[in-house]
Amino acid sequence: METMIVERVVAAPIDDVFAWLTTTTNYTRSPLVVRCRLAKAGESAPYGVGAVRDHLWLIGWFRERITHYDPPYATEYVVDRSLPPSRHELGRMTFEEVEGGTLVRWTTRAEIPVPLIGGFLTRRVARPVITRTFGNILDAANSALARPRASAAG
Repeated sequence: METMIVERVVAAPIDDVFAWLTTTTNYTRSPLVVRCRLAKAGESAPYGVGAVRDHLWLIGWFRERITHYDPPYATEYVVDRSLPPSRHELGRMTFEEVEGGTLVRWTTRAEIPVPLIGGFLTRRVARPVITRTFGNILDAANSALARPRASAAG
């Protein structure tokens, strides 16, 4: 299993960042994400615990299920099915208020289940593509949510 972590400060309030990033239809603002849809609403919120979401990225299709939902601080999910097949132990986003906005830490733990070369493929192919996609989604969140700074000149 390979752990992948991507962090960004999104220049917006924590509530806005959490809402944007847990509404995964927003992910299509990244050039690497083709389609996202909510297949089943969660128990207490559309993207809350029990929600099922389908994602089509350039690298494959993923069916994810939300397992933890603690607005505006954390959400967790597992990938129940994917094409190409993958093993997935953890997907987590945490949100922390920091100077200048919200620190988002996106963590996933997964691997490509191919005998003998799965570890190599995970490190050399999956890791760079997944971390780039996560980074693009976080950058899209920042572009969508960042508030322009007031000019020092007046």
